[in-house]
Amino acid sequence: MSVNIFNSTEVQDFLRLASGLDQGGGSPRTKQIVHRILSDLFKTIEDLNITSDEYWAGVAYVNRLGASSEAGLLSPGLGLDRFLDMRMDAEDAARGVKNATPRTIEGPLYVEGAPVEQGFARLDDGSDKAGQTLIMHGTVHGADGRPLAGAKVEVWHANTKGFYSHFDPTGEQKPFNMRRTIVTDAQGRYKFQSIVPVGYGCPPDGPTQALLNALGRHGNRPAHIHFFVTADGHRKLTTQINIDGDPLVYDDFAYATREGLVPPLVERSDDAGINAEGLNGPFAEIVFDMRLSALVDGLDNQIVDRPRLAA
Repeated sequence: MSVNIFNSTEVQDFLRLASGLDQGGGSPRTKQIVHRILSDLFKTIEDLNITSDEYWAGVAYVNRLGASSEAGLLSPGLGLDRFLDMRMDAEDAARGVKNATPRTIEGPLYVEGAPVEQGFARLDDGSDKAGQTLIMHGTVHGADGRPLAGAKVEVWHANTKGFYSHFDPTGEQKPFNMRRTIVTDAQGRYKFQSIVPVGYGCPPDGPTQALLNALGRHGNRPAHIHFFVTADGHRKLTTQINIDGDPLVYDDFAYATREGLVPPLVERSDDAGINAEGLNGPFAEIVFDMRLSALVDGLDNQIVDRPRLAA
């Protein structure tokens, strides 16, 4: 039997009480948010006639999610990270701000404090013998289109098992493997040598994949490389590129793929190219230029304050 009590005075007064709206202390913003979330949850329980069994199964799921430290994984999987980007895109459009290089989600696996290199960096330590050598390079341009010297390009990606250093359950990777900060040269150029990463999937027995299974969805990402790019007088760019040719490049469970972020991957086997890079054999090459956007009213409104690992 379904009953409808949400709009009653008793329930509405109770929502105000539970949210602290009738109390003098605390944070007004927190009260506002909690009141809205509680109201939406109460209404959902009523509209969908959610049973007590279903509710407590949900509580158990939240406990499992927290114990597994997978909230940061489920968030992009349910499209919440992408929705935040969509809102920032809409805000920029309303201001007439154009982003020549699209933003996309950060993901949960950034680590602060990567070694800083000038112009060029070797990201991998050579221990992943299954990896194909990758040379990636490009130019960072300012809002005026001119190359930006001294811009910071933070880059991080997974190994051929789909694991990131500092989060690798095998313990095989040393700290900051495949993580660097590269300062662009006088011509605004950055360049690095690494290996072509592979995609990864959610832990198959974890709570994120369990919910995706219930939704009939997979939990896999295409191979990709993450970037933070910063420079004085410009907004921070958070983006990532997907590796061209990956079968999931447009079927990312985290919804991070965007047009303009799938640069060609070129297989190089020519002697001239190999010798120019000082390599012993064929390699893959990606060229990817990036353009930053100017501050808005003197402020960087793209800075996101969120918990991140620092090492």
